[in-house]
Amino acid sequence: MAQEPPTGQEAVAPKGVGPLIPPLSETQRPLRQQVFERVRAAGLIPRVQLARELAVSPASVTTATGELIEAGLIEEIAAPRDGENSGRGRPAVALGVRPGAHLVAGMKLSDREHTAVVVDFAGNLIADDVISRRPGPMSIEEMMEAVDLLLGRVCTKAGLDRRALSAIGMGVPGFVDVAEGRVMWSSVLAERQVPLAQIVSDRLGVPIYVDNDANLVALAELWFGAGRGLGDFAVVTIEHGVGMGFVMNHRIYRGARRLGMELGHTKVQLDGALCRCGQRGCLEAYIADYALAREASTALNWGHHEGQPLSVLLESLYDHAKAGDAIARSIFRRAGRYLAVGLANVVNLFDPELIILSGERMRYDYLYAAETLAEMDSLAIRSGRPRLPIEIHAWGDLLWAHGAAALALSEVTERLLLPPTREMAAQ
Repeated sequence: MAQEPPTGQEAVAPKGVGPLIPPLSETQRPLRQQVFERVRAAGLIPRVQLARELAVSPASVTTATGELIEAGLIEEIAAPRDGENSGRGRPAVALGVRPGAHLVAGMKLSDREHTAVVVDFAGNLIADDVISRRPGPMSIEEMMEAVDLLLGRVCTKAGLDRRALSAIGMGVPGFVDVAEGRVMWSSVLAERQVPLAQIVSDRLGVPIYVDNDANLVALAELWFGAGRGLGDFAVVTIEHGVGMGFVMNHRIYRGARRLGMELGHTKVQLDGALCRCGQRGCLEAYIADYALAREASTALNWGHHEGQPLSVLLESLYDHAKAGDAIARSIFRRAGRYLAVGLANVVNLFDPELIILSGERMRYDYLYAAETLAEMDSLAIRSGRPRLPIEIHAWGDLLWAHGAAALALSEVTERLLLPPTREMAAQ
């Protein structure tokens, strides 16, 4: 049985990621940091709106934005006129992130392929690339060779030297301590307790930040997607595993020891199906790729599928279900019911503004059929209010890489906007 990740360890920052600095509460965070986050989330926003949203004086906003402009992080942009306001006079001025301030890369390391993107400081895509791989855990050296190759390819496409990158974000499935840059356990790594950020940074010579891949999808939605205007929302990912990222008060919430939000490893059946983590009864063991494949191989007696890629088997299962095969439909229906249990628990625990179901498996609409959502409703607390909205985002792996880039952007920004006294205290 897999060992549980250790607890109670002191957080030690790896090389290349800077000293570990505990996060500031909302009231402690400097105004310029709050201003920058609002500008980034809005895309374009005038100063008067910033003052209104942050409930501070226009003079305070002017001071904070002046500091950010002087630092080269944001810039003034002529706001487009609408039909009613067109005419003579000085054009309205809005604030936006300065795209050329920094360049970062994001990588998603997964069971079937590795993806990478290079983006500017405003999150605009400059280049992307993908390399396929054989499924199964990798050694550290195998992973390093893949990362080195992928980074070289995407930087070549972007027309830049890797030393021009301010940081690289990396996402892996499993239990990850982002502050330590340590992977406690991952399905893509043969070893445990791997100080991945330090290892990769030493090899590439660029600051590295590593996080759980589901957190990165939530970051991608927060920075670039449906979560830009929301304070609290959840992203549930269903692919090779089941993950969850949670945004609380416009920021990723990871828990006290930074290992929280492992929805896929919450227990839905005592002594139930075996999970990849080595325990039994995890939600993931009933709705992830390998869970559906396991059901199909058993119930449909698909011995002839042995040796075929998992994706081929799942596509065949889905085709059978769409064609009316009762057994194939029952497999998706059972998985959908377990998903309903997991989503109801998210609603009851966190009461988010929105739940986003994300990942390539969202192409399988049986997982979120009307029956599944109705069952979620029956299991959630009955408050008399309408069901919270649920959105389906069937993105591929490039979204995950965008999330890794968002992690790099977030960490670069955090360092640039830290109060000097806190930065010195952490040295």
